[in-house]
Amino acid sequence: MRVRAVSKENLRDIAGEDWIDHSRRPYAEGNIAWVPVRDDRPCEFELPCRTRYQGKGFFMLGDVAVIHGKKPTRAEIEELVSFRHPRGVLWIASLRDITRTPETEILWGDVGEVRHRENGYTYILDPTKVMFAQGNRIEKMRMAQLVRLKSSGERVADMFAGIGYFTLPMAGSGASVHAMEINPVACEFLERNLRENNLSGRVDISRGDCRHLLNGIYDRIVMGHFDALSILPAVLSHVRDGSVIHLHSLSSAENKIKEEVERAGFSATIDVHKVKKYRPHVWHVVQDVTIG
Repeated sequence: MRVRAVSKENLRDIAGEDWIDHSRRPYAEGNIAWVPVRDDRPCEFELPCRTRYQGKGFFMLGDVAVIHGKKPTRAEIEELVSFRHPRGVLWIASLRDITRTPETEILWGDVGEVRHRENGYTYILDPTKVMFAQGNRIEKMRMAQLVRLKSSGERVADMFAGIGYFTLPMAGSGASVHAMEINPVACEFLERNLRENNLSGRVDISRGDCRHLLNGIYDRIVMGHFDALSILPAVLSHVRDGSVIHLHSLSSAENKIKEEVERAGFSATIDVHKVKKYRPHVWHVVQDVTIG
């Protein structure tokens, strides 16, 4: 491919240049963007065309490539590095206990603190120390949209806040958020992320077991953990008619939710949303429970 080297910070300035071949996409390497050049214009370099990556699935967290599931082979790692040029490649084998602390191995390069942009927000984290809920991206956007649809600011509880996956977009959409997190490392990143996104004034952070941190009545409660159903009875002391609970689970738990809601003296309307496939025949779902 015929290209010219352009500083990434100058890409916007050259967008209208007539030498650019818009039928091909530029790609970045460090602080340099390799911009395709039309055949009738001079170029600076001839680069071999990149082949489409066919290796193991991954996602980019800042400038680090993250892999879940089965550990990749050396050939797969080399193919990924050649294709995406990450700073490092991190394998996450599992998440440990209620703190959701990742068990990881650095497979290539350097991995440490990253800055990750998603849906207009900056998340600072170290993926070797705390998890990042990449697969919940659409659900995070949906929570922000639901908050924006309300004419007045809601009081929201985020019971498993982590580094702010749901807290940031909900606070940024106008909610007053009570964020609860048991992992002290994740809690520190949450505080930093609120400052980074100028949202500290909209969020009250509580460290510890969220079952014992709820206070008062909430308009909306996010229960983003697969064990959420087991603590639903404690949550039902902090709702009123019209409150909405977003309860995450593996496969639908509608019948059990209705039983708990009725035992607490309420009724409920439940809408089920699929988030992502968790394993064969099992879906990560969210039940939107509107209290009546």
